[in-house]
Amino acid sequence: MHFCFVSSLFRLRINSMGYLFFAVEITMYFCRLCNDMNLTVDVGNTLFKFAVFNGNTLVDTQVCEKQQVLHHIKQLSVSYPKLTHCILSSVGSLPSQAILLLEELASVHVLSHTSKIPFTNTYTTPKTLGPDRIALIAGAAVQFPKKEVLVIDGGSAITYDFLSIDNQYKGGSISPGIAMRYKSLHSFTAKLPLLEKTAVIPMIGNSTENSMHSGVLQGVIHEIDGVINQYKDQYSDLTIILTGGDAHFLRDRLKNDIFANSNFLLEGLNYILELNKY
Repeated sequence: MHFCFVSSLFRLRINSMGYLFFAVEITMYFCRLCNDMNLTVDVGNTLFKFAVFNGNTLVDTQVCEKQQVLHHIKQLSVSYPKLTHCILSSVGSLPSQAILLLEELASVHVLSHTSKIPFTNTYTTPKTLGPDRIALIAGAAVQFPKKEVLVIDGGSAITYDFLSIDNQYKGGSISPGIAMRYKSLHSFTAKLPLLEKTAVIPMIGNSTENSMHSGVLQGVIHEIDGVINQYKDQYSDLTIILTGGDAHFLRDRLKNDIFANSNFLLEGLNYILELNKY
């Protein structure tokens, strides 16, 4: 069932935001009837993430490094022969051979600032807004309509993105992620070692390594809580989403109430894909 047929049947006006939400839902409904499946691909700075959707139902997720990506795409084509559409979000680099494999597998939409989105983008430099941030706000717009939403992505960088109650993306901020902070201490000093995060966070470091753990991890936690409190001072009924690779590590260490969803970006990509199929 084509979306253009559905549009004419219900006489939808695609330029209306309310109808965009309805378009997403009804297209997903017909996709489930036809068993068509979607593939979302998130090319990050360090990892490649894949998700298979049947309508709005998440069926499978996979994560791999760059050297494994061709194998993963080939396996997906075998495991899910009913994949028909794919969306590609890339802040890193995807090998050209991988793109060709995806195009053989499904109809590919590359997410950009020109894609149809379920929110109003008021960013003053829309061309420079990362596709990962676009996808996160799309997830917020569809899952939390008429809410003030702050989406925090704890990945290679920590991003903060705000959606207003009238469905306008206002912007946010970007700061170094946990791994980046450890690497910077190692790279820009003569003797500090390269560390990875630890489950136990010392308040007072009694060694060089513990002092680094204390500085990096307490710094990130206090930063995130501080940013949330700033937003809460202005928006009392704030919904907070935490996602990204460090989401579960951070979730229980933050003082504020949050929704933690490691697949939030992939879900946002799927919503955007539905809007851009036809």
